[in-house]
Amino acid sequence: MKDSASRNMLSGRYRRFLDIIDQYVDEERIITDPLRTLAYGTDASFYRLIPQVVVKARDEGEISRLLKAAGQCEVPVTFRAAGTSLSGQAISDSVLILTGNNWQEREILEDGAKIRLQPGVIGKHANSCLAPLGRKIGPDPASINAAMIGGIAANNASGMCCGTSQNSYKTVARMRIVFQDGTLLDTGDPKSREQFKTTRPDIHDGIAALVREVRDNAVLSERIRNKFKIKNTTGYSLNALIDYDDPIDVITHLMIGSEGTLAFISEITYETVEEHANKASALILFNSIKDACLATEILKKQPVAAVELMDRAALRSVENKAGMPDYLKSLADGTAALLVETRASEKEVLQEQIGAISTALTPITLARPLEFTDKVEEYTKLWNIRKGLFPAVGAVRETGTTVIIEDVAFPIQHLAAATVELQQVMARYHYHHGIIFGHALEGNLHFVFTQDFSTPAEVERYGNFMHDVCTMVVEKYDGSLKAEHGTGRNMAPFVEYEWGHEAYHLMERIKDIFDPNHLLNPGVILNTNPKAHLENLKPLAATHQLVDKCIECGFCEPECPSRNLTLSPRQRITVQRQISRLKAMGKSPEQVETLQKAYQYAGDDTCATDGLCKTACPVEINTGDLTKELRRMRVEGTPRETLARLVGKNYGAVTAMVRLGLTTVDFAHKIFGTTIMKTVAETARKVSGNRLPLWTPEMPKGAGRRSYPHAGALGGRQVVYFPSCISRTMGPARGDSEQRLLSEITELVLKRAGFGVIYPEKMEKLCCGVPFQSKGAFKQADEKAAELEQVLLSATGSGIVPVICDTSPCLYRMREVMDKRLKLYEPVEFLHDFVLPHLTIKQLDETVTIHTTCSSQKLGLAPKMLAIAKACAKDVVVPEKVGCCGFAGDRGFTYPELNSSALAELRPAVEEGGATSGYSNSRTCEIGLSLYSGIRYRSIMHLVERCTR
Repeated sequence: MKDSASRNMLSGRYRRFLDIIDQYVDEERIITDPLRTLAYGTDASFYRLIPQVVVKARDEGEISRLLKAAGQCEVPVTFRAAGTSLSGQAISDSVLILTGNNWQEREILEDGAKIRLQPGVIGKHANSCLAPLGRKIGPDPASINAAMIGGIAANNASGMCCGTSQNSYKTVARMRIVFQDGTLLDTGDPKSREQFKTTRPDIHDGIAALVREVRDNAVLSERIRNKFKIKNTTGYSLNALIDYDDPIDVITHLMIGSEGTLAFISEITYETVEEHANKASALILFNSIKDACLATEILKKQPVAAVELMDRAALRSVENKAGMPDYLKSLADGTAALLVETRASEKEVLQEQIGAISTALTPITLARPLEFTDKVEEYTKLWNIRKGLFPAVGAVRETGTTVIIEDVAFPIQHLAAATVELQQVMARYHYHHGIIFGHALEGNLHFVFTQDFSTPAEVERYGNFMHDVCTMVVEKYDGSLKAEHGTGRNMAPFVEYEWGHEAYHLMERIKDIFDPNHLLNPGVILNTNPKAHLENLKPLAATHQLVDKCIECGFCEPECPSRNLTLSPRQRITVQRQISRLKAMGKSPEQVETLQKAYQYAGDDTCATDGLCKTACPVEINTGDLTKELRRMRVEGTPRETLARLVGKNYGAVTAMVRLGLTTVDFAHKIFGTTIMKTVAETARKVSGNRLPLWTPEMPKGAGRRSYPHAGALGGRQVVYFPSCISRTMGPARGDSEQRLLSEITELVLKRAGFGVIYPEKMEKLCCGVPFQSKGAFKQADEKAAELEQVLLSATGSGIVPVICDTSPCLYRMREVMDKRLKLYEPVEFLHDFVLPHLTIKQLDETVTIHTTCSSQKLGLAPKMLAIAKACAKDVVVPEKVGCCGFAGDRGFTYPELNSSALAELRPAVEEGGATSGYSNSRTCEIGLSLYSGIRYRSIMHLVERCTR
């Protein structure tokens, strides 16, 4: 439904805009309510603007119509893909157009030599489909696991290895562009190119005139040429005017790095680059940062793929983290490091390159002997040092402060002097916890520090600091104020200072040619306000210690099952911070109430609390824990807590009632059939206001009661098997050809492997506490876990015998809270490590698919799950874009839209891969997986049982 109240508060031009787009944009894709405009308005920068309208655009044609409507109503427009940009280029106080979820097309061309991508494709996903061909895209930003192609191209993002030779500017092959008036140009289509000359001569001829003018100006041409010898994303890609002759080619390359200020990139085709099979890395330590920088000049001439510089403060920030080399703690104060990687197609060539690099560095005295490693596990640990730097600063910052990462570049011959001077400037402004690191081969430095923007004095300190940095970079070294993070709002006031008036005026003319009314992302790249970088600063109010370290980078978002339905983890934290901020100010109680009411569904009800966000978070925040904590606060001291206590004390009777209910519903299914049953269930749920759980054909039967006898040990091997309350309660679905209970299958497999199976006593009343914890009944969850713990200690002889639990979420919590003497295993781990070696497997001649649950992913068991599947089946499909299934215990019944949204990509992946059956390790997850895949999912135990008969 349309949010009439929030629409009525908009000014006339925005209401006119909405009246126009209502005719062709579905109402659920038009957002004007306070909660979601705030949430969607947040990006990774330290700026905050709240859009008036957010539109989730569907396709290229719709973008064209939206831009026409924006022009007609004179409303500015900003495009957003992933929102991982750091300089404020993806926020708006006008209309924000999202181009993520509906823009996922990708196509490999010419056997991997090229790849066609829509702007919503995540960089990691582009590379994953190229990997089997030994190729990848050239840009490799640190955010590649979350950043989308639209932002990567629009910001000309680079990274550790791509430098200036493999970035988007150098590797773009063709592009589809939608201009501000809705005109479409396909730069790879001759007909489209010719048509564009006729339909938009103002742009085509205007750019052609600028090309001639720049070519005739030798001084300006040389200035442009020199500026792009190093990394540079300050301003527009003026090098296009001297690198290309055809205006269409110039336009294509001007779009790279234009940050949505010239037009919209609806599709880009990249020339791909080789992904070498053999790699080796070394952490080379120097006595001073000057020595490290001088060594970089030597390495520039060697066969190196990456050279990452880290100062002593950077190394110190991670030296106490798990997995870091012990020697980091003993390094002298002035020590600096270069993390060097070399790559080759052949192992022999790789060894030759290592030798050449080592010989070249002989003249420089090192703080430790040089040692390369080509072992994946070893060089991965080395690169974890580099990857941990930014989050290390974020993790130690004071609550309420923000983490700022700036990005400059120098000609490499000035790198040593510039780095030392940058350290001095940071010290002068008391950024004592700041660190410096960067892509040394390109003279590209990042400096990271924490900043409080809560007082005018602190804002002034930051402003003065940035002024001095800019003066040093521009005046002394003629460097780049932005090397790879994009100009954004952050450096827009300094573009003319870096480039000079003539080049800056050229940029203004480019903007006027493309966007004469300045409606596309105004204030970004070109901004005449000298204080723009000090305005609209994002408040980071304290809200809860579980999430206060969040830096709002957005790395968590691809892992969240509700990201395309309601809110992502980053957005949940943004809203909670705003609620806390408004409360602390003592203002706008109505606004607080509005946000809290809207948050209930968007933030709480549809949060799966799976915790996968933590696996991608640089500072390891689990937003699911915040949701559980908010639920706890609503439960404790209320009748709901009393009910939870009653359920816990009578758990055996409650699970028996659930079994009876499932059996009754299944009997109705048998009598009425699927069609009538589905219609009745959907009607009943609708009439109840969605209070009744939704019945589906995959609803399980009640599990038949069975005895769980104690069995003696066979061959000295025994295991305590604890079937979870889910597997003791839920049986197979009516349509499943396999009607045996999971506990029967598990016991059979264990016995085939020679294990004696021991069942805990009084098992019907036992529970690990997961159902209670997920609903906020923490005390009862801990009571049930403690009860189970004592039973298991008794059954295992105080931990002598291992324990297997057949449901991964239950096992995950058991490991978190139970006595460490207990050796606790979930099905995948126990099968892989202990069972399979004792079984004779006959591989099935079929294709299967697997789903590693969130809990198993957090336990690092995905590789073992895949290994089991590959041992049992000829071919295995692992759907790339499916993470958490969103079933979340009972939420697949109570909020089925969460499950549906999370698994939107499942069926296409299963069908494309040709899988005929699926396997997982949680019964409730398997319900949703079966419903939305078109095939039957069962426990991985079923697969092992099938191929060991």
